[in-house]
Order: sequence, then structure tokens, then C-alpha cells
Amino acid sequence: MEHDYFGLIGDYWSEDVEYGDQRVEVVLDADADSVSNAALDAAATLVGELELADDELRSAFVTQLDSSASPVVRFLAAMLDPELEQADEVEAAIGRDSGDRQIDALRSMSLSRVDLRPDADEPGDTFAEFEYGLAPEDTDARLVASIDIDREIVDVRFEG
Repeated sequence: MEHDYFGLIGDYWSEDVEYGDQRVEVVLDADADSVSNAALDAAATLVGELELADDELRSAFVTQLDSSASPVVRFLAAMLDPELEQADEVEAAIGRDSGDRQIDALRSMSLSRVDLRPDADEPGDTFAEFEYGLAPEDTDARLVASIDIDREIVDVRFEG
């Protein structure tokens, strides 16, 4: 199976996509036997609208700041800990100073990778995973958001 945007399906596809001042690795790994053209078209559209999807996710992260048990709050607590070995690097990565440190950190995160899974094309399935980091070159902690084909959040997790 071949797709206009991704080429031959069944081979590993990866591309660095740039928008703003970010370079994002976008990866698609799908089996031609289990993926539809419609799902591949939706994945290609998502790549084209990466900035919009990123903005939607960051807005959703803000809504999770009210819950101290949310993965977003746990991620920020770990990253903004002054005792963190890489605290200086994290501080340097926060390019804003609005007075709300959590919001500034969320806005300063880098979107480093997007994994597309077009074979998971049912509502509620993980169609794409967006991986964020704060000073990602210096820290291993990541905030990962999974969305379905309708761009609804399926899961948010803190890896670190």
C-alpha cells in the first residue's frame, strides 16, 4: 500500500517537522494490512496541523493544573524542583516570566516527538502520542499526551 504523503506503508517513516522555533520528530510505523487510507489521510492532516494540535494539548494541560494528582502537576513539580540536578538548565529553558511559573513552564515545553498510529483509528484508541519535555536535551522527564483520531485526549502521563 502506498500513500501520497507517507509513501510506502509498512516501512518505518520519520520526518523532522519544523514550526515556530521547534523541530519535532514525527514517526509513523504502520502495517499496510491493518491501516485504512482514511486513517492515513487523518494522520497526514494531523502532521499538517501540528501547531494547532499542540496548542489544543497545551490548553488541556492548563485545565489539569487544578488537580494535584494530575500527571501535568506531577511533571511540573518534578521539573520545577529547585533541588533538581538540572534546575539551572530547566530555568534557562523557561523563556517567559508572566508571574505564573507553571503556565510559563507549560508554554516553554518543547514538543520533541509525535508517534502516529493510524491502525488505531477508533474513537478512544491512541491514534497519536505527543511527547513534551522541558529542557529535553538535559532532562529525561517527559509529559506524554495520547489523542484519538478525533483529537480527544485519551491519556496524559508523566514519564521520568
